[in-house]
Amino acid sequence: MEKRHLRYALALAEHRHFGRAAAALAIAQPPLSKQIAALERELGVRLFDRTAHGVLPTAAGEAFLARARRALCEMSTAATEAGRAARGETGQLRMGFIGSALLELLPSVLGRFRRDYPDVQLELHEMSTASSATALIDGELDVTISRGVPRGVGAEGLVSVAVDSDHLVAVVGSAHPYAGQAKVSVEQLGHQRLIVAPAAEEPATIARLRELLGEAAPVPGTVTEARDLHTIIGLAACGVGVGLGPARMRAAARAGTWICDVEPRVELPELVLSFRADDRSPVLAAFLDTTRKLCPGVRHSLHKHSR
Repeated sequence: MEKRHLRYALALAEHRHFGRAAAALAIAQPPLSKQIAALERELGVRLFDRTAHGVLPTAAGEAFLARARRALCEMSTAATEAGRAARGETGQLRMGFIGSALLELLPSVLGRFRRDYPDVQLELHEMSTASSATALIDGELDVTISRGVPRGVGAEGLVSVAVDSDHLVAVVGSAHPYAGQAKVSVEQLGHQRLIVAPAAEEPATIARLRELLGEAAPVPGTVTEARDLHTIIGLAACGVGVGLGPARMRAAARAGTWICDVEPRVELPELVLSFRADDRSPVLAAFLDTTRKLCPGVRHSLHKHSR
């Protein structure tokens, strides 16, 4: 039994005449009669009665036709859904990201992606760079946004593309001596209790900080660790110390704090988009395409890894 047999039976039931049904199907009448007869033999029942009032479905025919209509509808839906899945219009995208990605990059990219692919289920997790790298390598995530390139066993199987850059700033409470200053020097930072991300979670950022401060770099026990920008800012507002983070942290500033540029200018590790090189997911491809459109600076790099 083939799809055409279902179409033939439904056309005959609608037109109640072999000639009219054949014309509607754009085939000759003899082949239609032959195919209906073959279908009846295969099923072992008579589907139609040939009467003076036309060709009418039998009880068996009515039962068959009801299922045939549903089957054709399901086949059409299956073809449509297969096409949508192949284009990345349905499915799931699992993303891990650091909080600072929400300050500028992700609102535009995710906003556009959700508008263009409303039926894709987004599973979003705010995670440290180290944690998201492990989850991506283990197949628990499809894409990550991290500070610096993911590291660890298996990282060689990832594709990583820089999508944004930023420089270091310092945030202090309004009562701090640095409040009101446009800039603070690296030497000054060496004499302060610093509020920074945990080294185990943001290794590239902390490595850059240690490189910056040299011998003045804080040792364990002399820093306060905070896992997200809002906590860094909040602790600085409480007078705990000098918080360090990306310049886009200004967008999250709160009353009672002051943000200074660090002099000389210190470039932070780039914001990096990563995914597994062997991932052929159409949903991931659609997300990368959206990123290409909104981040012209990475268009060439992502094009090399397009699906």
